[in-house]
Amino acid sequence: MAASRQPLFCHVEFGGAVAAREPPEAAPEGLEAVFPREVGLFADAFPEETRYGFCGHVLTIAQHHGARLGVAAPVWEAALTLCKYFEKQKLNFWGKKVIELGAGTGIVGILATLLGGDVTITDLPLALEQIQENVHRNVPAAHSARARVCALSWGLDHEEFLRDYDFILGADIVYLKDTYPLLIRTLQHLCGPHSTIYLSSKMRQEHSTAMFYEALLPLHFTSELAYRDENENINIYRVTSKQNS
Repeated sequence: MAASRQPLFCHVEFGGAVAAREPPEAAPEGLEAVFPREVGLFADAFPEETRYGFCGHVLTIAQHHGARLGVAAPVWEAALTLCKYFEKQKLNFWGKKVIELGAGTGIVGILATLLGGDVTITDLPLALEQIQENVHRNVPAAHSARARVCALSWGLDHEEFLRDYDFILGADIVYLKDTYPLLIRTLQHLCGPHSTIYLSSKMRQEHSTAMFYEALLPLHFTSELAYRDENENINIYRVTSKQNS
């Protein structure tokens, strides 16, 4: 499709307790493979609220654990590691175009917003309500226009979004082999010659995470290991277009 398409920005309004929500509509064909709902992972539905401190900001993050959100509900350690990396490196997002993929709770994109970025926080539709709640909790109203929440299905509707973001962020989104080609295709669209991609991942052997970073990603991008947490077995990769090589 033409690159001149306008980006699709989706704002979600909601209210009421989690238990009172209507059952979600059936996911469009193909999305189940992108966002598996692992029903056995969280047997009981329960809300949780946790506070985190990064870069001089205190974030209050809601996590609605349960079969409906599955792996999108919690704050994963790879997301916290990426936030700590931003703090340690004193990364400057001021005035930059930023997009977060597979945001889950939205903690990474929210921090980038508070650090001055113009951020689009994305995930599949059923995760947007949780992300929007956390945006409302943490982004002051005066800056709310800089944090947009929108559905993005890798490999399906990525061309609805802008090209050439300054920063593309993802935390623990490399865990399902069937989605790897879709993620690559999406990154290729979003990444311009001056873009920087930061991907933080738990290096799970059973999910062939290392294969993605060592074999698949280098076919399309220039990638380097920017940081490793040995205790948590988490790597952060800095990825750029091969046009920069």
